[in-house]
Amino acid sequence: MTENAAPDFTLPVTGGGEITLSALRPAPVVLFFYPRDDTSGCTKESIAFSGLKEEFDKLGVKVFGISKDSMKSHEKFADKHGLTVPLLSDEGSDVAEQYGVWKEKSMYGKTFWGIERSTFLIDGAGRIAREWRKVKVPGHAEEVLEAARAL
Repeated sequence: MTENAAPDFTLPVTGGGEITLSALRPAPVVLFFYPRDDTSGCTKESIAFSGLKEEFDKLGVKVFGISKDSMKSHEKFADKHGLTVPLLSDEGSDVAEQYGVWKEKSMYGKTFWGIERSTFLIDGAGRIAREWRKVKVPGHAEEVLEAARAL
């Protein structure tokens, strides 16, 4: 457990408007950072969190997916897969940097910067209660739900 305050931010959200993290208190919040809309792992992860949205709602936990994709991309992604969790657009990667998930990555011998799949559970006081780095998608949303139940 960390006593770290979750970095505050305001980002545009699917469906219109903006979300400010601190304005959601005292609701606990799950932020799942993912690399790109409509890629295999990111789609599975977003669908998994959407599938558990009702369970998170019962606990009063707000769940948001965050990537660098534009709002237009997010809206298409959400429509295509029937996603029910709101998606936030961090086009400047500022929030990803604040949370330490903007990393140098390599694929096929090329290095590039991108989001490392990571999830943060933020308690009602705005502190990071739990974090998952280098997330493997299968079973992850369920694990986050269990941690949220334990808050």
